[in-house]
Amino acid sequence: MPHLHIKEFKEIDFPATHDGVAFDFIANNVKYDNEQLIATQVGEDKFFLLVVDEDNKKMLKTDKLTRPASIYNVHKALLAYAELADLEVISSNVPQKPKNIHLQEVSALKKIEYFIEEFPTDKEIAIEVGFGSGRHILHQAINNPDILFIGIEIHRPSIEQVLKQINIQNIDNLLLLDYDARLFMELVPSNLVRTIYVHFPVPWDKKPHRRVISTAFIEEAKRILKVGGTLELRTDSEKYYAYSYETFIAFNKITLQINKNKEIAVSSKYEDRWKKMQKNIYDVVMINDEESPALELEGSFDFKEAKVDFEKLLSLNAKTQKFAQSFIHIERIYKMKDGLLLRISMGSFDRPEHLYLILKENQQPEYYPLPPIRTRANLETHNYLLEVIYG
Repeated sequence: MPHLHIKEFKEIDFPATHDGVAFDFIANNVKYDNEQLIATQVGEDKFFLLVVDEDNKKMLKTDKLTRPASIYNVHKALLAYAELADLEVISSNVPQKPKNIHLQEVSALKKIEYFIEEFPTDKEIAIEVGFGSGRHILHQAINNPDILFIGIEIHRPSIEQVLKQINIQNIDNLLLLDYDARLFMELVPSNLVRTIYVHFPVPWDKKPHRRVISTAFIEEAKRILKVGGTLELRTDSEKYYAYSYETFIAFNKITLQINKNKEIAVSSKYEDRWKKMQKNIYDVVMINDEESPALELEGSFDFKEAKVDFEKLLSLNAKTQKFAQSFIHIERIYKMKDGLLLRISMGSFDRPEHLYLILKENQQPEYYPLPPIRTRANLETHNYLLEVIYG
């Protein structure tokens, strides 16, 4: 992760702008005085820089929760703050070099609101969850120009690697998204998608709740797939294969195809490695047989124009509220000059969202950097937040 090891942290006068980077405000953790967040914006990217003591070192780095897909923008923000505050940098892994020529235009990299505002429906859709090096999704996009491919990945170097190839090869039917695929699936319109690829997902043998394949994921896949559409799992892990097969077959009605060591048109670098090691490769393909009802949800993430109960909110630090199908956990609370900042986990037990809520005096509360995905679980927890915020 990009970071600067600094001798001491110096606070600037907020708000401020330097070298095209805007610093809006600073927030201090109410429980630990060695952690601060700096609201930062570079272009359209809004995120926090994090100041923290780590291994007895004072560090300035990017906040994991809000970090933007553009590593270049993170680097730019870190260097801009260090220069503006005249910080003494002891060590750094932030390169001081211009943006890669093939990343000057990154129109293929979309934010989640692009899909929320108006999901693209003018082409047949295929989705790859965790595209890694991008070898498979690039091959598919180049050889199927009439299909719109959406690649979802959270590993930043992988995203930039594929973005370079999109620009070099002028690929216009491939969009990328840095987001939790499990949440993304919940906003895709019903009966739209041709194929969902899940190739070599992380097995998470010690943390099975983090696996992509789950009952909830399969249910969403069945909803968004058109009749005849497929969810295609490919794995080298015998444990993951066995777990996934049991999860699929637990459905009352399902059509599956199982293959072992099947050859496909293009293989990933990991698959090449597994084959050299003579490991088995397993394929589980679910074929959707049923049309699903349209996705309909009522409710919004609006806030009222009313006085916020700040004292009550402070008492909820590190507290959790559970509901039948959802929960909300106030992970941390930060104080700002004119209000509070809440770090929140909310929504479904299996695929929660992690985000911030800004609460300033005489202003409507605001989710940061974006509102949550519009799901039943998130709407339920939002309604609870309204009760807490306004007393």
